[in-house]
Amino acid sequence: MSDPLSPAPQIPDPLVQIGEIRYSLAEMLREIEVERRESSFAMETLDQLEIKKMFTNRRRKNARGKK
Repeated sequence: MSDPLSPAPQIPDPLVQIGEIRYSLAEMLREIEVERRESSFAMETLDQLEIKKMFTNRRRKNARGKK
């Protein structure tokens, strides 16, 4: 007879199981290269440059005013 205090064996739900996914490094590098060439990535880079210019201009203006 089974012990009433021992828990019933749990059957894992196949929908809940976590699987491992492996990606090809060469494929991921090709995707990154394509994304860098696309305009959306280029625009992000331009936006960063514009933001840096704004802060550089502010620093210059603040430095002039403090003299």
